[in-house]
Amino acid sequence: MLDKDRTGIIFNMQKFSVHDGEGIRTLVFLKGCPLRCQWCSNPESQNPKPEKAFNPMRCITAEVCGRCAKACPHGAIRVENGMLLNDRSRCVNCLECTRACPSGAQTLYGEEKSVDAILNQVERDGAFYARSGGGLTLSGGEALMQPEFACGLLREAHARRLNTALETCGCYAYEHLEEAARHLDGLMYDIKCFDAEKHKKFTGVDNELILRNFTRLCRDFPDLPITARTPVIPGFNDSEEDILAIFNFLPKQANVRYELLPYHRMGQPKYEYLGRRYELEGVKLDEIKMERLKSLVGIPSRFTAEPKPL
Repeated sequence: MLDKDRTGIIFNMQKFSVHDGEGIRTLVFLKGCPLRCQWCSNPESQNPKPEKAFNPMRCITAEVCGRCAKACPHGAIRVENGMLLNDRSRCVNCLECTRACPSGAQTLYGEEKSVDAILNQVERDGAFYARSGGGLTLSGGEALMQPEFACGLLREAHARRLNTALETCGCYAYEHLEEAARHLDGLMYDIKCFDAEKHKKFTGVDNELILRNFTRLCRDFPDLPITARTPVIPGFNDSEEDILAIFNFLPKQANVRYELLPYHRMGQPKYEYLGRRYELEGVKLDEIKMERLKSLVGIPSRFTAEPKPL
């Protein structure tokens, strides 16, 4: 099969991003993730299949509309006391409600698209990439949970002279990372915690494979620009010991740099849309501690230049 004809499931395309690789970039978010991070800002990315969601803020009410309840053949949506109630135990993802909803309140996270269709859309902003050194970044979820599709995207993007980057959690067979790296101009690799038990408690998996893949990657691709990233999560990895353990693990190579990402709750509303509970309700990041952790590992504060190579 030609790479341009490969298809996969994506849930978003974000244009004009400046925080996910060099220059101005288009982010393509692929569905599926092997981790279940308690702070995940894209919970809609975790399920590899398209997933229905309900945004009550967009609903024009059962009194005015109610088309979704009428359209649902399984009784998964009903009206009680003028309110729409979604019974997810009855939902079979037939999507009749999303087709009937005029406001987008009943929506779907995930659609199948071809490599060709995605890159045709990405290439529309080619002038911005050329001026800024930007291009395409694959994200998720975990893009390499769809390895054939993701690697096909990267190969075809390079064939079209697009700069490529990947954001990854590193938790999958190394052969997929190795193939992707051959077609990358930059890589952002999350290392969330060095303590295996704590990592499993907060993400659902231990970190053995993640750390092993990172070590092999740095050895096999010494010229690939790699940014190791740690999202700093209160109560999980925000101690000096946690950050130093990760920093000391990283190889001191010219192509590797380290970055700390501040915890945020911008994805919290999406948990409600999916009928899920947000595990870190009420948690807040101590900004003073965050700046202290940056200084600890030689990362400039938010008021200075970008992080230096290790």
